[in-house]
Amino acid sequence: MNYTDDICILGKVPAVVMLSAFTRIMDQLKLSVNIQKARCLRCPEEALEFLGYGIGTNYRRNGKGAYIGTRPSRSSVQGIYRNISEQTTKQYGLLENDEMLRRLNWMLSDWANYFRLGQVSPAYAAVDALARRRLRQWLCRNTYNVKGGRFVRFPDDILYEKYDLTCFALKTRRLPWAQV
Repeated sequence: MNYTDDICILGKVPAVVMLSAFTRIMDQLKLSVNIQKARCLRCPEEALEFLGYGIGTNYRRNGKGAYIGTRPSRSSVQGIYRNISEQTTKQYGLLENDEMLRRLNWMLSDWANYFRLGQVSPAYAAVDALARRRLRQWLCRNTYNVKGGRFVRFPDDILYEKYDLTCFALKTRRLPWAQV
């Protein structure tokens, strides 16, 4: 017997109607359903986090209009923040620059490859800014022993060109926007 788990049903009708229709479909497919774990949500009134994505109302860049779509959830963005911060601590001060950049770029690319659906530009911009700031701190502390938080030696173009830091702004240019 096959079994479905962690199901979420989105619709505009009352939850009871959605759940009964879903149960009928699952019965026809001969799948059993754990009703206690099933959730019924009225989208877009109720937002949802599922597999690291936030599903709900997104707003257009120009501020004119809204649509239902996906974006990286707040907890997913905070998770990559933690990972970047941990990777660039004093603990990794003995690493060579190339090794630090390889690790950091791998982590950033892995996260960006998973979170590339929907409205990703705001999350990418925030992660980009943190990665630049933390790498500057790491370089100043470990490579050049610069004191007092002076980051003048490492403008953005140096980080991206000389050190080859992954830049999310370039990645989003190729991504399609959802059509409504």
